[in-house]
Amino acid sequence: MPLVTVAELLEKAEEGSYAVGAFNCNNMEIIQAIIEAAELEKAPVIIQASQGAIKYAGIDYIATLIKTAASSSSVPVAMHLDHGTSFEQVVQCIRKGFTSVMIDGSRLPLEENIAVTRAVVQVARAVGVSVEAELGKIGGTEDDITVNEWEASLTDPEEARYFVKQTEVDSLAIAIGTAHGRYKGVPRLDFERLKRVRELINIPIVLHGSSGVPDEAIKRAVELGVRKINIDTNLREAFTAAIRRALSDNPQEIDPRKILGPAREAMREVVREKIRLFGSAGKAVE
Repeated sequence: MPLVTVAELLEKAEEGSYAVGAFNCNNMEIIQAIIEAAELEKAPVIIQASQGAIKYAGIDYIATLIKTAASSSSVPVAMHLDHGTSFEQVVQCIRKGFTSVMIDGSRLPLEENIAVTRAVVQVARAVGVSVEAELGKIGGTEDDITVNEWEASLTDPEEARYFVKQTEVDSLAIAIGTAHGRYKGVPRLDFERLKRVRELINIPIVLHGSSGVPDEAIKRAVELGVRKINIDTNLREAFTAAIRRALSDNPQEIDPRKILGPAREAMREVVREKIRLFGSAGKAVE
């Protein structure tokens, strides 16, 4: 099946009141795990590559792997740039076939964030690529992008309304208490803030830093209008735990397939669980 845009997937998610999982990838096994899970759950899926993934694997490898996976898939797949930090990088990803891009200007003053986001929207929309932006700072670390806990600030609902009007972006990532990486405690999401943002903007809302957020909080966020949910840390945890088990059970093993195979299976099960939690299971056949 040809790649689709994130905007297409989220439009259907809006109609069906569910969220689509957006899973970060770094290598072949992760991409295979995501696709296998989506196929088994008959769910639409977003495979996204961050700054770190592109730096590690190379944009050509990442793009080709995702395109290959999607070409033989029976479920809709979008290829998304996660946390793009420059206009130039966004354009490069569009040229490589990404169907959706995120421009993260959240560290910039509001008007500068609007300016760079508008520039990306104009270019992307001309070639049918959807755009996600971010407003408010999400705590923790995402590859090379770090926001200290004291610096993290939540999204202002009125600013969100103004930002969306000025940029005409397709979806918006907001900060309501989640963080990238592992949590030190149980995160508490600001649902009242989410409600207010939802009332003021008419585009899908994105939740970053969702690994480690309690299931009930995720369900509540979906009920209140979140339509794209990002997962990365949970996949890393499953990947490394499975590798540790494989090597612990057989310290003499030297066959990468017998080490990485179990890791792929473990990640696949995590993705399946998330898809069911987000409510997107079975939505690819409706």
